[in-house]
Amino acid sequence: MPRFTVHVRDEWLTVPCKDATCSIKWLGFEALKRYIKNKPDNGGIQHIKDVCFVVRRCQGLGLLDSDDTIEDVLEDNDFVELAIEGDTMSQDFIPSQPGTSHLYLYIDNHHYISLDGNSLTSTDLVNLGKGLYKIKLTPEAEQKVVQSRELLDTIVKENKVVYGITTGFGKFARTVIPVSKLKELQENLLRSHSSGLGSPLSPERTRMLLALRINVLAKGYSGVSLETLHRMIQAFNASCLSYVPEKGTVGASGDLAPLSHLALGLMGEGKMWSPKSGWADAKYVLEAHGLKPISLKPKEGLALINGTQMITSLGAEAVERAEAIARQVDIIAALTLEVLKGTTKAFDSDIHELRPHPGQKEVALRFRSLLDSDHHPSEIAESHRFCDRVQDAYTMRCCPQVHGVVNDTIEFVKKIINTEINSATDNPISFLQGETISGGNFHGEYPAKALDYLAIGVHELASISERRIERLCNPALSELPAFLVNEGGLNSGFMIAHCTAAALVSENKVLCHPSSIDSLSTSAATEDHVSMGGWAARKALRVVEHVEQVLAIELLAACQGIEFLRPLRTTTPLEKVYDLVRATVKPWIKDRFMAPDIEAVHRLLVDQKVWNIAGPYIEKYCMEYIPESRPSSPTAFILNVCNNTAQPPSVCLALFLSLFSLER
Repeated sequence: MPRFTVHVRDEWLTVPCKDATCSIKWLGFEALKRYIKNKPDNGGIQHIKDVCFVVRRCQGLGLLDSDDTIEDVLEDNDFVELAIEGDTMSQDFIPSQPGTSHLYLYIDNHHYISLDGNSLTSTDLVNLGKGLYKIKLTPEAEQKVVQSRELLDTIVKENKVVYGITTGFGKFARTVIPVSKLKELQENLLRSHSSGLGSPLSPERTRMLLALRINVLAKGYSGVSLETLHRMIQAFNASCLSYVPEKGTVGASGDLAPLSHLALGLMGEGKMWSPKSGWADAKYVLEAHGLKPISLKPKEGLALINGTQMITSLGAEAVERAEAIARQVDIIAALTLEVLKGTTKAFDSDIHELRPHPGQKEVALRFRSLLDSDHHPSEIAESHRFCDRVQDAYTMRCCPQVHGVVNDTIEFVKKIINTEINSATDNPISFLQGETISGGNFHGEYPAKALDYLAIGVHELASISERRIERLCNPALSELPAFLVNEGGLNSGFMIAHCTAAALVSENKVLCHPSSIDSLSTSAATEDHVSMGGWAARKALRVVEHVEQVLAIELLAACQGIEFLRPLRTTTPLEKVYDLVRATVKPWIKDRFMAPDIEAVHRLLVDQKVWNIAGPYIEKYCMEYIPESRPSSPTAFILNVCNNTAQPPSVCLALFLSLFSLER
C-alpha cells in the first residue's frame, strides 16, 4: 500500500493510500483529519470541508493540482507540504535548496569509492559531494573497525575510567558515569552540542562532510562499531543528509557543533534532506528510505563529532576550485594579452630559468604554449610585430611571477588538506595494541593556517585580473572603444562590470584577513587555544568564488575586445576558447542585461570547460618539446645594429638610453 508523508503546519503525518486513483484533494483532507486528531483545539479548524489549501511537493516546491490522481503525480513515500490558506509558510518547513537537484542523477549509480582511511584525496571527496560515487569499506578497514570496537567494549566491561568513554566531557572529564547511563551520555552529547547557527550546508557539502567522517572512522582508531559505520554509509548512499548549520565551530576539540548536527540527524532527530523528501524530520526521511537511526554505544557519540572534518571538507572544495581557476587564469590572461597587443618575450624560458620557482616556470610555459607564433600563428600578433613598444604593463608581463606563486601556494595547501583527509583526529585514540591515549589531533590549526594562506594566495589572481579588465575598458590603454562598446554614451558596455570586479576584489581584501591568528578560550579554559578554522574554510571558499567571478568578467571582456580586432584572428587554442564563450554568450552589440552573461561564463570556469578546451593544446606543446620561437623585437633589432655595423659607441649608447627610458 503506498503511503505519503504530509507536512501540515508543525506536524509531519504519514497518510496511507489504499487506492492510488484517489485525488490530491483527498490526500489533503486525509492529512487534515489526522492533523486535528493530534490537537486539543482541532488546530483552530472548525470544519475540515471549509478549509482551503494547496499541496506542493517538498522537493522543488512543485504545485500539485487538486484534481490530479495520486498515481499520476506522486511516487510511494513522497513528501508533500500542505499550506492552509491564511497561514504563513511553516517555520519548520525548509524548501530544498536551488542548484542541488542534480543529485537526483546520481542516487542510483553503481560506481563506488572504497574507503580505508588512508587513500582518499581532495578530488575524490569533491566527487563524492557531487554524487558521482557511493561508498563502501575495504575488508581491511572493516577488520580494523571491529578490532577497535572490541577494545572499547573491554574498557566498559572492566569498568576502566577513560575520558569520553566512562567520563563526562571537557570540564566534566573527572566525572565518572555509571555504565547504565553510558548510552544516554553519548546521546546527550550530540543533543547539547547541536548548537550551530546560520544557513545549512548545501547537500553537496554535507555529503562531503559525511563522507570524510566515514573515512576517518574507517581508519579504525575511533572505537565506533561496524554496525554504526554501516548505517552512516547507508545514509550517505541514499543521500539522507542532516541539517548542518555553517556557523558554530571554533575548530578545536574538532568541529563539534557541525559534526553534532550531522550525527543528530543520523540518530533520527532534527532535520534531514534527501532528493526524495527535501527537508523533513530526520526520522521520516530515514524511514522513507528504509533506513534505521543509529543507536549509540559507549564512546560513539564522541567518535562521531571529534575531528576537523568540516574545516577539511570545505577546504578540499576550496583548494580543488582554486586549482581549477589557477590553471584557467593563464588562458584568460593570454587572451587579454592578445587583445591588448602585448609581447610574448616576457615568457622566454631563459628568463624563468634564472628564477626557477616551479609555479613561475609552469605559467610561462603555458603562455608560450598558447601564444607561440611558430606553433600557433596569430594574425593579431603579426599585426603589431614591429611596433615601437618594448615591454608591457606588469599585469601582463609579470603573469608568470604573480600567477606562479599562486600555483605553488595551492600545491602546498593541497598537500596539507590531503594529509588531514586521511588523519585520525579523534580524542581519545584507541590503539589496537590495547591502549587508549588522549591527545590533541582534533586541533584544526593545520588546515586553518593552510586555508588562510590559500585565500591570501588565490586572491591575487583576482587582484591582477581586475587591473587587466581596467586596461581592456580604458581606451587610453587599450586602443579599443571605451568600455568595449560602440556608441559610447548611449551604451555603457562593460563600465559597471568592471566596477563589480573592483567590488569583489575589495571584498576579498577583508576576507583575506587570517582567522587563524585569533583564539578565544572555551569550555571553562579546558580548551584554551582554538584554531577558528571553520571561518578560515568558509571565507576561503568565498574568496575563491570571487576570483572565479572576476575572471569570468575578464574572459567576457577579452572576447568582446576580439570583436573590435576582427577580421584578424588569434592563435588556434585561444580561438577555440573564444568559440566556447560565444556558444554561451553573444557579442555585446548594445547594452543588455549583463548579470546572466557573467553567471554563464562563471559556470564555464567552475565546470573547467575553458581548461578542457585549451588544456590539450598546452599538454601537446609540452609533450612534443617544440623548439621555442623567439620572434624579433625592437631590442633585438638595436642589438643587431650595434653588433653588425660600425656604429660609434656614442650612437649605441644613445640607443640603449632610449630603450631604458621606454622601460621606465
